[in-house]
Amino acid sequence: MKHVLIGTIAALALTTAAEAQQKIVVGHSLSPTSHYGVGAQAFIDTLTELSGGAFTGEQAPAGQLGGERDMIEGLQIGSMDVVITSTGPLGNFVPEIFALDLPFLFRDYDHARKVLDGEIGQELLDKIGENTLVGLAWTENGFRHVTNSQRPVRTPEDLQGLKLRTMENKVHMAAFTGMGAAPTPMAFPELFGAMQQGVVDGQENPVTVITAAKFWEVQKYVSLTGHVYSPAVVLAAPALYDGLSDEQKDWFLQAARASAAATRAEVNRLEEEGVAMLIENGMEVITEIDKAPFAALAEQSSYAVYTDQYGTEMVERIKAVE
Repeated sequence: MKHVLIGTIAALALTTAAEAQQKIVVGHSLSPTSHYGVGAQAFIDTLTELSGGAFTGEQAPAGQLGGERDMIEGLQIGSMDVVITSTGPLGNFVPEIFALDLPFLFRDYDHARKVLDGEIGQELLDKIGENTLVGLAWTENGFRHVTNSQRPVRTPEDLQGLKLRTMENKVHMAAFTGMGAAPTPMAFPELFGAMQQGVVDGQENPVTVITAAKFWEVQKYVSLTGHVYSPAVVLAAPALYDGLSDEQKDWFLQAARASAAATRAEVNRLEEEGVAMLIENGMEVITEIDKAPFAALAEQSSYAVYTDQYGTEMVERIKAVE
């Protein structure tokens, strides 16, 4: 009887420990080895360490749980825990975010990171928090470039008539319409097949995404236009986050910041090594590009999408950050 009692107590202890341990699923649209994957793993590892194992985690990569818009909606209804997403579809939920997607707004990585890590970035995270979402930290994809299967793109004239997949983002679509392309919004998980089947001629993404998705298998040309800096953000579900203690909330914030740091480090590495990888895999990389004509057309067609509704103050503040 004594042995039975001890065994029962041990079993109850294990059951209680298992119940106390909460697994957090981190969803994103890229492979586990991508910069998003690196960031997701850093989030999981940091949260597990800070919580002493009370929280563990696993990735749901490669759009397993849907496109980015689907996952954001999942956060709002509580069917997702944490999501790392580009800001492309986020503007449909938090329109002020569209400011970050304006073409040729950020000068370089240093400028972009200073903006997002400073007062402006915190204001926008707070704004996300007003829309049934929790903004934990800014991370990134990098500067976006154009790829296609038809011809080298060196001037806006070379974009004429190209069907380019864009995110479901009205600023991006307006910019490419202004530059002469035919923007075709679609969810990222559909993109590879669409290019393979000729539904679209090309797309635009940072080197980090182009390499992670092996777009060289369906694209011949990449032009380093750097037309938009593409931030990303670590989001949590209010249904999860609001039920945490203050200490637990701090663990999640620290995990998100560790995720951002790891992602940015991977972006730095891929920016240095990724172009060589594209060339090695048969892509023709066009580096000598005069960005001024692209910028003039893109700004003329897309800035009003944001400024007509929200004015120019945010744009001017971002440009003024040194």
